[in-house]
Amino acid sequence: MNLDLIPKIKHTQSNNFFLLAGPCAIEGEDMALRIAETIVEITDKLEIPYIFKGSFKKANRSRIDSFTGIGDEKALKILQKVSETFDVPTITDIHQVSDAAMAAQYVDVLQIPAFLVRQTDLVVAAANTGKVVNLKKGQFMSPESMQHAVKKVTDCGNEKVMITDRGSMFGYQDLVVDFRGIPTMKQYASTVLDVTHSLQQPNQSVGVTGGRPEMINTIARAGIAVGVDGLFIETHFDPDNAKSDGANMLDLARLEKLLTDLVAIRKTVNSL
Repeated sequence: MNLDLIPKIKHTQSNNFFLLAGPCAIEGEDMALRIAETIVEITDKLEIPYIFKGSFKKANRSRIDSFTGIGDEKALKILQKVSETFDVPTITDIHQVSDAAMAAQYVDVLQIPAFLVRQTDLVVAAANTGKVVNLKKGQFMSPESMQHAVKKVTDCGNEKVMITDRGSMFGYQDLVVDFRGIPTMKQYASTVLDVTHSLQQPNQSVGVTGGRPEMINTIARAGIAVGVDGLFIETHFDPDNAKSDGANMLDLARLEKLLTDLVAIRKTVNSL
């Protein structure tokens, strides 16, 4: 996908990977603006095309008492404010057909969650908004099967589609990234590696998803080395107290060092 088709995206001539990053969920305006400001400063310095990520609601929680959001319209308006304040595009995930048109009024990219990527009505609703559509590969799907999800979008006349890999499920409580799938999926659409979700450890007995954030550097470096077009990283200035997915998030204070290293790896890969 031509990144120039995404409104407000910058540094598209840098030959760099692009970045989707932000908190798992929008917890409030101050936290969203604080995180966005930090990431924008870093990505501008490193000339990384950037899209701010934040879920306006969390519909797929392990327990009924888990945090699901601060209110749909309130969270979407915060995403809009982030975009207007920092002149960057935004992305959020949708979970039902009615979400597509509503979220499209506020954000630039609509994301289909991994568990829902085979839901044809949802994918078509997203495609029909004319927005960029990010299809997260289901943990239960092969890389080759993602060509059919992509075709659902393009058959609607929307060529603005990308794929995000978030690992595959082997057993009940672990995810594994098969890097052989990256070049396969790149045949169908621009391909992103979701670094932080691929390190989740779901289905814990306590009903709270675990994670292995100490492996973020390893997975991210490997992804850049094999040629992913973009990276997806959830980050927070206080992961231990984040209201969703804190166990696998990157501490915001560590983001600049990680991205600096990844830019160097990218330059090396590009020179080969």
